[in-house]
Amino acid sequence: MAVEKHVEAKLAGMDEKKENSGDEGLGLEILQIIKESQQQHGLRHGDYQRYRGYCSRRMRRLRKTLGFRMGNRHKFTGKKVTVEMLSDNRYLLLVLMEAERAWSYAMQLKQEANTEPRKRFHLLSRLRKAAKHGEHLGRLCESHRVDAKTKLEAQAYTSYLSGMVQFELQQWKAAMEAFNKCKTIYEKLASAFTEELAVLYHQRVEEISPNIRYCAYNIGDQNAMNDLMQMRLSAGGGGGMMAEKLETLITQTRAKQAATMSEVEWRGRTVPVKIDKARIFLLGLGDTEAAIAQAANEDTKERLYETLLAECRDTIQAVREEIKSDAQRERAVDADTGKVSNLQYLHSYLTYIKLCTVVKRNESMAHALHGKLKEPQPDESKRGPRPQDLIRLYDIILQSLAELSALQGLEEDHTFQKEVSLKTLVYKAYRCFFIAQSYVLVKKWSEALVLYERVLKYAREVQSKAKSLNNRLQDLPDVQELISEVNAEKYSLQAAAILDTGDAAEAPQQLQVKDNKPLCERLEAFHLDPALLGKQPNLVPFPPDFQPVPCKPLFFDLALNHVAFPPLDDKVEQKGKGGLTGYIKGIFGFGS
Repeated sequence: MAVEKHVEAKLAGMDEKKENSGDEGLGLEILQIIKESQQQHGLRHGDYQRYRGYCSRRMRRLRKTLGFRMGNRHKFTGKKVTVEMLSDNRYLLLVLMEAERAWSYAMQLKQEANTEPRKRFHLLSRLRKAAKHGEHLGRLCESHRVDAKTKLEAQAYTSYLSGMVQFELQQWKAAMEAFNKCKTIYEKLASAFTEELAVLYHQRVEEISPNIRYCAYNIGDQNAMNDLMQMRLSAGGGGGMMAEKLETLITQTRAKQAATMSEVEWRGRTVPVKIDKARIFLLGLGDTEAAIAQAANEDTKERLYETLLAECRDTIQAVREEIKSDAQRERAVDADTGKVSNLQYLHSYLTYIKLCTVVKRNESMAHALHGKLKEPQPDESKRGPRPQDLIRLYDIILQSLAELSALQGLEEDHTFQKEVSLKTLVYKAYRCFFIAQSYVLVKKWSEALVLYERVLKYAREVQSKAKSLNNRLQDLPDVQELISEVNAEKYSLQAAAILDTGDAAEAPQQLQVKDNKPLCERLEAFHLDPALLGKQPNLVPFPPDFQPVPCKPLFFDLALNHVAFPPLDDKVEQKGKGGLTGYIKGIFGFGS
């Protein structure tokens, strides 16, 4: 309450200053700057080292721009930003980048501490340094030169860093107080400013809330675990830092609860559970199944199924390694009683959980695909769901059921074997139904009809065998609904087959369209050619065929050979015989 009154007073004072004066003092959008820098420089992919390098480079640029040198190249002289220097908001930004650099280094060391525990000491050192820089920023922002909004953001930022330090030191009460103060300030700021800024503040509150609930659980609030599960459920299908943080906190919470769990009972046999990983997994199994049942959409359900399967595989691997290490000391099967060992039975139980989860996940996916299959597809260019997709899912289900029936330690459990065989019949019926649907699509009517009859045979067999096991198989799909759907599909199939056969008898010329004649060459006859409605209708031959054309004529004067010309002797001058005298006259020109 005291924090809320303080924040409200600050906001009221800020409004009065805006009304009375145009000078609002120095301002710095602390949270906005942090979020934008983190998203643009590595934290979108969890790369804290890249973000730390960015903070160092930006600090160097700010110091150079402000002339805030830390000595020279020969000697380092440490300097701190003081209140008297606050003539530019870049001095505040410089201190903020120092805190962010130390924080990002601490988060990098936290990732590495999973494999190198000694780095945890360095991590705590860097977190304390980040909190120290945050406190320095808070003291600077208390100056009258800084506006009220920046003061509040600096207080929230300082509280957040202080809470992180206390959280790592496992001082839950102090950490919870710091986180609550940070949350209160951001909630009040979100209600006082624009929607764009309010989104940032609300995101920060959502990031802090899991830490608050985890602190509450460690203090003694037993409802905090349920709150963490609800937060994971409301996170949706996405991953990212928020989902990873929730998973880590939930795992840590279960690890503390698992200390009280010592045994598990399955199918009338009690088995001690000594492996911590198996205890944690079995303890959280009910919560995860409840979260799956409450999932709002298919994406969230699919993500929870994948998380459960991954945890189950890791647990099975841990049990398998324990079995190998105990192989010398303990026999897998007792030769006197015929019972498998406790570890082997636990392994069978975990394998049963894994295979049942695979069956439920694929059944959920098949149900969603079946619903989409019935809906009309608005865009034909995009590939929609097909019956072949569901056939693949039911193949995986049948394979899992076959593995269930072969689990070690359950070979003599006749009730269990009957349950598995009945489930196998149910899913065989559904698989056969979708195989028939795929034949209908390619107009193989007789094959589809035979398969529909096989579906009815499976369904009636299930109904006759399910009477003795009715109470134990309530989670199976409704076979009666499948029978009704098959009967309706049979009538539709018979009608389609008759229509298809009738069209071929009444119009045999339709089969002649396969000669690939274009439409322009068969305009005198009517044919139902579905290719004309496709993307490449056969309208005209293209490219067109070559046709003969007349060439340019060549003229030959053949008549001249057969023309008889008149004699021209009388018109041709006869040359006389002049002898020597005439020759001489001709030379000298006397005769011309």
